[in-house]
Amino acid sequence: MIRFKLNNEEISFDGNPELSLLNYLREEKDITSVKDGCSGQSACGACLVEIDGKAKLSCVTKMKTLEGYEVLTLEGIPSHIRDLVAKAFVEKGAVQCGFCTPGFIMRTKILLQENPNPTLEEIRVALKWHLCRCTGYKKIENAIQHSAELMEQGKDAENDSHNKGVGDFMPKYEAFETAKGERKFVNDLKFPGMLQAALYFSDHPRAVVNSIDVSAAEKMPGVERILTAKDVPGDRIIGLIYKDWPIIIAEGERTNYIGDVLAIVIADTAENARAALSAITVDYDVEKPITNVFEALKYDDRVHDDHENLLDNCILKEGNADEVIANSPFVYSHSFTTQRIEHAFLETEAAVALPENDGVLLYSCGQGVYEDRRQVAMVLGLPEEKVRVILVPNGGGFGGKEDLTVQGHASLAAFLLQKPVKLTLSREESMRMHPKRHPVWMDMTLACDENGKLTAMKLRAIGDTGAYASVGTKVMERIAGHATAGYFVPVIDMESKTVYTNNIPCGAMRGFGANQVAFAIETCVDELCKMGEFDRWQFRWDNALVDGLATATGDHVQGAGIRASLEALKPYYDKAAFKGLATAIKNSGIGNGMVDFSDVIIEIKSPEKVVLHHGWTEMGQGVHTIAAQILYEETGIDSAIIEVIVDTKAGIKTGMTTSSRGTVLLGNAIREAAKDMRKDLEGKTINDIIGHRYQARWECDWTVKPGTKVDNPRTHYSYGYAAQMAELDENGKLLRFVAAHDAGKIINPVMFEGQIEGAVHMGLGYALTEDFPMEDGYPLYKKMRELGVLRAHETPEIIVLPVEVPDPVGPFGAKGLGEIGLIPTAAALANALCDFDGERRFSLPMKDDVGILK
Repeated sequence: MIRFKLNNEEISFDGNPELSLLNYLREEKDITSVKDGCSGQSACGACLVEIDGKAKLSCVTKMKTLEGYEVLTLEGIPSHIRDLVAKAFVEKGAVQCGFCTPGFIMRTKILLQENPNPTLEEIRVALKWHLCRCTGYKKIENAIQHSAELMEQGKDAENDSHNKGVGDFMPKYEAFETAKGERKFVNDLKFPGMLQAALYFSDHPRAVVNSIDVSAAEKMPGVERILTAKDVPGDRIIGLIYKDWPIIIAEGERTNYIGDVLAIVIADTAENARAALSAITVDYDVEKPITNVFEALKYDDRVHDDHENLLDNCILKEGNADEVIANSPFVYSHSFTTQRIEHAFLETEAAVALPENDGVLLYSCGQGVYEDRRQVAMVLGLPEEKVRVILVPNGGGFGGKEDLTVQGHASLAAFLLQKPVKLTLSREESMRMHPKRHPVWMDMTLACDENGKLTAMKLRAIGDTGAYASVGTKVMERIAGHATAGYFVPVIDMESKTVYTNNIPCGAMRGFGANQVAFAIETCVDELCKMGEFDRWQFRWDNALVDGLATATGDHVQGAGIRASLEALKPYYDKAAFKGLATAIKNSGIGNGMVDFSDVIIEIKSPEKVVLHHGWTEMGQGVHTIAAQILYEETGIDSAIIEVIVDTKAGIKTGMTTSSRGTVLLGNAIREAAKDMRKDLEGKTINDIIGHRYQARWECDWTVKPGTKVDNPRTHYSYGYAAQMAELDENGKLLRFVAAHDAGKIINPVMFEGQIEGAVHMGLGYALTEDFPMEDGYPLYKKMRELGVLRAHETPEIIVLPVEVPDPVGPFGAKGLGEIGLIPTAAALANALCDFDGERRFSLPMKDDVGILK
């Protein structure tokens, strides 16, 4: 018997002494403020608790070690301290997705009781145990300092969400509840009689599955049922764009990567479900995997029998690039490579499904509830109206939760067993299963005239999209379409190939291809400046896109903010000793001939409650908050009484939350709905319109596919613009990062700043430390610590400069912001390093240069 105190309650524990404290708290005591972000790898800090006054990670604390100790979680610390710190985090914008925030708040409480007035350096040292993928840590550091000040002054923080309109700081929607650990994430949900599921993944990246024997596993303790391909009532083959991804591989079929699912085990507990996986035996004919994109293009052996390994080739041409390049006085050409990247969101994929009305009710943390509904309905062989999906705002997505992962398997299990089923991936399983950022190989040639005006570009790019298409073709389209970055290049010749291999699939990740190609072009720009002895800032300003000039896809831009962004950077550029510059452009909306749209429904329930229904995923970026602010701005309805719901029951089909489009599409839809609301409110109050319901849609249907030969082609309805500068000191250390971003109209200034800080942090990791290498179809990394995500003490000062050049399409002139923040970061840093030591880098990550952070 182990006796200890938990949140001031005497506990006697006679269970498994090897059980982790984290699992005990979550599963036996239903304390879900402690989060499981790394599956016991002691890597993320989300599970932090206090044991006898000291900070401890509950994921690696065994129950047998607790005899006589006192354990505190957020639920057990004095409420006035917990609430003060939580409100300070909200006030400083330190809560984005919020999955990691309870751990940071616990850390703050323990730190301040040991050191009531810590320095910034002491705060950063204390945060070494913690990861945050959203904020870049700067807002968290500010929140901890603010908490210390409030405690010293005997004051409390106040979070005012009332009547916050466009341009105001409104605290993030549900941030206070999220910070305290009270808002549930998917893996926190529990239902009576709920079962747990686990997935059996392929042991080989490429092998024919001769047989799957589950007989021994079916007899394991707690096992209810094991599902295989023969149990799928509908279509096993799914996909966002191409139907090429089996939800389960059948006997007689070939596996295509090590994340392919062969069986689903459903048991009474997650532990029993995973234990049963080891009793499944599979007989394979193992084949040599295709893992090299150049070999995949060269040989006849195919990943998919029904499709050649070249999935797509995006071709963009304007003029005769070879001729113009040959006649240009300055030409630079080189090859570039960028690496595969893991998203490393803190919340792994999870889903809970329940039987409902001859169908299923699915709680999803995916990036598109209506797309989840479509694909789950296909798998179950049901009409879409029989599948209801409720969004649970997720713990970070960054594009990695666009593809269906566990939602289909959980729904299948719940539908067939007619019981609630939860399925949550471990960290290692998550890294194994979901698509990554594309590794890309690029040959680029860039030319300019004697005056430093760009004349032509030639690009040949190849991207490894892995075993399945995901959205890989669109990523490689963006590489071609964004190859000229923020500059006007009149003559282009581009090919961007998407290639199947037996590697883990690659798909959407923040920046969506523009990151990779920015590294290449900005290197070429700096080298042209060396050749012609051009000033690097002036060269960029001279060649920047301005209204009326065209992108690589032929879009004649309006509201272009590259020059304004460069001008904002100029004072820092002039003072810096060693520096590197880069610009960026990023499309808003999917475009390319597809319709971008958003619907909204607004219901006036009472004077104290207005419900706003939409279809976009909240994953830390703040789309719910922006919706409330725009509705207030348009109607005067108090932003604090607006409740936001994302549930397919509303029937307002929306696409994926991707392409930096949520603010523009949803904002414009709200403005459309507000037209009728304003009429009804003329001379009246909200009491007079109780029971009213307002619905509206906004859509863009005027875009075309890249390469379409029409006058003034529009491949996207708008773009965002940016310029960034990395500054090194005289010793070559990274002193600061300056990021100037044109958001058109900044709806919420604190959230704007937080988005850019977090993106720059992610971009620095991309530049220096992050990688996800594979060998023979297997990942070389299995641990979160191996991924290279930077921690607080490794993140330099980040200065965010707001720029507002209104867009003609976006609400109040707003532009998309979610992705552009890290597009120029690696390029700017590479140029700064070359400015310091004269050495040019052509591959990411630049791990040899990680010492600049120290």
